[in-house]
Amino acid sequence: NVGDLKVAIGNAALMADLGIDISAMESQADKLTSEAKTAVYVSVGGKLAGILAVADPVRESSKGAIARLIAMRLKVVMISGDRLETARAIARQVGIQDVIAGVLPGGKVTEVQRMQQTGEVVAMVGDGVNDAPALAAADVGMAIGTGTDIAVEAADIALMRGDLGSVADAISLSRRTTATMKQNLFWAFIYNVIGIPVAAGLLYPFFGIVLSPILASGAMAFSSVSVVMNSLRLRRFTPS
Repeated sequence: NVGDLKVAIGNAALMADLGIDISAMESQADKLTSEAKTAVYVSVGGKLAGILAVADPVRESSKGAIARLIAMRLKVVMISGDRLETARAIARQVGIQDVIAGVLPGGKVTEVQRMQQTGEVVAMVGDGVNDAPALAAADVGMAIGTGTDIAVEAADIALMRGDLGSVADAISLSRRTTATMKQNLFWAFIYNVIGIPVAAGLLYPFFGIVLSPILASGAMAFSSVSVVMNSLRLRRFTPS
């Protein structure tokens, strides 16, 4: 209340609950929505007094980050609590095709689980309290480091930068790490398949070659060193 007047600020649903007619400004609200802005109505004394536009500017790096994710053959889906028109307008700016809008926090969990039931491996990216349940439900939860503490705690990965480019960087690093692990396992397997029989004297009946214990232990140490050196190459990893 301001003096003797009751002031209300909110969306169309709130105005409807208060019995306030917003038809005079619905066209302006629709225009704002198409521009990726959220329309907020203001009523004074039980009558519509004005309309406000609220918007979060899209980072310049977001479009490039989405393009990188798509180039990595990843399906990018935007799940938002905003109205469908607003969410679609934002999605168009950054190049996202699939949009699920008007979703409550619990609905985000449902959407993640629905994707998982189709056999998809789901990575969820979020920064707010509303995203925490979905971050925990996803196969991989990524929290923007500048987000809320509860989102960071619920996620598997905390991204230190506050832009979507760090999502692509994290996935690229994860893929490189997995590839390195497979390389290490492959070469360790080949090394043991060859080295153990030779150390056991397999070549002695044919060529009279016997591997001394010193050489055998040195060869085993070299196997471990080669695995470590191959893994250390990750320190020079630079996202493309």
